Amino acid sequence: MKKEIYNFLSSEGKTTIHTVIWTPDTEPVAILQIAHGMVEYIERYEDFANYLCDRGFVVVGNDHLGHGESVLTEDEWGYFAKRNGRECVLNDLYTISHIIKERYPNLPFFLLGHSMGSFFARQYFAEYGKELTGIIIMGTGYQPRVILSAGMTLAKLLSVFKGWHHRSKFVNNMAFGSYNKKFEDGFTAYDWLSRDRAMVAKYCSEPKCQFMFTLNGYHEMFRGLKLLTNKEYINKMPKDKPVLFISGADDPVGNFGKGVTRVAKEFAECGVKDIRTVLYPEARHEVLNEINRSEVYQDIYEWLATKMQ
Repeated sequence: MKKEIYNFLSSEGKTTIHTVIWTPDTEPVAILQIAHGMVEYIERYEDFANYLCDRGFVVVGNDHLGHGESVLTEDEWGYFAKRNGRECVLNDLYTISHIIKERYPNLPFFLLGHSMGSFFARQYFAEYGKELTGIIIMGTGYQPRVILSAGMTLAKLLSVFKGWHHRSKFVNNMAFGSYNKKFEDGFTAYDWLSRDRAMVAKYCSEPKCQFMFTLNGYHEMFRGLKLLTNKEYINKMPKDKPVLFISGADDPVGNFGKGVTRVAKEFAECGVKDIRTVLYPEARHEVLNEINRSEVYQDIYEWLATKMQ
């Protein structure tokens, strides 16, 4: 496997987007682009990328605006952009798609989005889905429109007094406060991520995973999620592309499976024909870092191998 660091200017106009391209030592058979989740960074997916590279895949992904190395300073962690942050994050994903497809124009091309990345992947699917071979939606969930509107209003109101860079414990607790409730007999505030204590401890030790989102970040994430409650918007999704929903049955982001199945049902109601939903019993939010991750890796690979034919 070869690892390449590739940088480009964000559509926001000032931030360099940190991108990683993993290529196999053999002739490539397909491309998988990864959209990572909230408060993490793309190189957390290196083990998974290595697994797929061993099977002939090119794997590519970037640190979103406000994450990892895609910041001007660490004060920008959790902040997207002064204007149109949602669009900037999505545009950056689309830029990477074109960069990698120019290198490998004839290969099947898949997108995987995890957690917040799954929200952006669903928006990508609505806006650019015709350019994909298929999509994997991992660790996703459903949020009611009224709650999202309230969250946006609160973030906007607080920004008037505190500014968009402000980090609100109240908004953060509103978004994440209940996630660890089922696992409070655990060892950390992040036990909801995985049953693998070593993986959770590693997450807790990484500075790039230990910041609070700004009001700007929350507002733009909520705005994107609100779009996904718009029937006219999601009806733009292509109907003939395969979709894999994959999550832990004990993932609070997906309301312990209920939110995942609801989103999958919405896809079906929009006319998407090829949908598969996998919920791993007792697995939590980060299924790629779970104790059964070898099973998850294999299931994803087998789905990709089937759909790229």
